[in-house]
Amino acid sequence: MFCPRYDAGQCRSCQWLPKEYVTQLADKQAKIEQLLTDIPVTEWYPPVPSAQSRFRNKAKMVVSGSVERPILGIVNPEGEGVDLIDCPLYPETFAPVFRQLLPFIAKAGLTPYHIARRKGELKYLLLTESTQGGMMLRFVLRSDKKLDQLKKVLPELQQCLPQLTVISVNIQPVHMAIMEGEQEIILSDASALAESFNRIPLWIRPQSFFQTNPEVAAKLYLTAREWTQGLKLDTLWDLFCGVGGFGLHCARVETHLTGIEISAEAIACAKDSARKLGLKNTEFRALDATRYAVNEESAPDLLLVNPPRRGIGQALCDFIVSVKPAVILYSSCNPETLAKDIARLQGYRLERVQLFDLFPHTAHSEVLSLLIREQ
Repeated sequence: MFCPRYDAGQCRSCQWLPKEYVTQLADKQAKIEQLLTDIPVTEWYPPVPSAQSRFRNKAKMVVSGSVERPILGIVNPEGEGVDLIDCPLYPETFAPVFRQLLPFIAKAGLTPYHIARRKGELKYLLLTESTQGGMMLRFVLRSDKKLDQLKKVLPELQQCLPQLTVISVNIQPVHMAIMEGEQEIILSDASALAESFNRIPLWIRPQSFFQTNPEVAAKLYLTAREWTQGLKLDTLWDLFCGVGGFGLHCARVETHLTGIEISAEAIACAKDSARKLGLKNTEFRALDATRYAVNEESAPDLLLVNPPRRGIGQALCDFIVSVKPAVILYSSCNPETLAKDIARLQGYRLERVQLFDLFPHTAHSEVLSLLIREQ
């Protein structure tokens, strides 16, 4: 992938960009194999590659410059804005939207937030696109001072950009490098963006996490379904379930699916998907996944875990070893914590491992692992 900003030294977000893509994949695979050296693996599946450009469905733009001439992109170490409207990671549909937003920022009086001076209102623009065609736009503001003015001129923006299905304002009042605050104000009729992977309806709400590489994420979910097809699946737990992608792909009509996720917004998305699929035996709850699990006395037939980078940790591993679910499907965005967790899961055989390259041009990897309880 060619990137003029990288070549000019203006953006270093894609740290592995100078590496040939085949080398990137080989290095990631070698790292995972090295981390799992002391754990026997029955079968290594080949890495699943990504498109090398235009693969991201989400842009997080820092807004800098002035209200008359805003800059959308990043801020360099010198405090200067770097324009990333034409970043080659984003679909070609993004740049025209961002260019329409430049004059709109002035009309709405959204002065870009100046980090050093701690003045201004508009901190970030967050744009997400569904593979089904709609978009979600979020304005991250320091306060609600400009909210009325934004609402007043919003119909003009909606007329120019009808693809903006969901529009919201997030209030982030803290002077810290935090992307968003707790308060979300929906400005559009719709509050969720419709998505679909492998004919499974999914939803993206403003404050719910969703994978940023839809093509590879769809393959990841499909592989999870394929690996669990022949299993007894009367009960399934999907811990750290997010919007329910893994559980909804693996569950059958007769399966009792329990999904646990700390984000209430993500749980709302999962419930909407289950309803649309007509699944009756589902229970999605906004709870701490570890706290939920360790208070249960029995194990499901299949335990799905997709934790954040910290992994599932000692307490959850101890619980798993004590209740002995027959099968564990573990999707990890951090191979180092994955290796530590698997080492703690005594009594399980590591049957399959596969790398999914959700994050090209970076050192990050997504790894799917299937663990079977030894008799």
